Amino acid sequence: MTAETAVVLPTLVLLMAMLIWGVLTAAAQLRCIDAARVAARAAARGDGNAVDLAQAVAPPGAAVEVVASADTVRVQVAANSPGLGRLAPVLSLRVSADAVATREDTVGREAL
Repeated sequence: MTAETAVVLPTLVLLMAMLIWGVLTAAAQLRCIDAARVAARAAARGDGNAVDLAQAVAPPGAAVEVVASADTVRVQVAANSPGLGRLAPVLSLRVSADAVATREDTVGREAL
């Protein structure tokens, strides 16, 4: 029984570490989605602090890019999701999200 436990225990620890890493990566992805959505809404309203709002919601070290066109605003948020422990450089993933919103100052302009 002891030999089997000695073989299984490291495998279970590795499995738990991989599951935790997966949850942390998914959480970083969701934070990028939320940050892009918040910034797109703010930029569509004409708020000048859309990037600051996105930085507050996004994971630490995230890059936020806002591109405004004639009738839409596109926001892209990208961040690194680090791995765990000594494998952090190997398991690091880049997560990103895009959001597009129609500019509110252009809504209904065609009807005039």
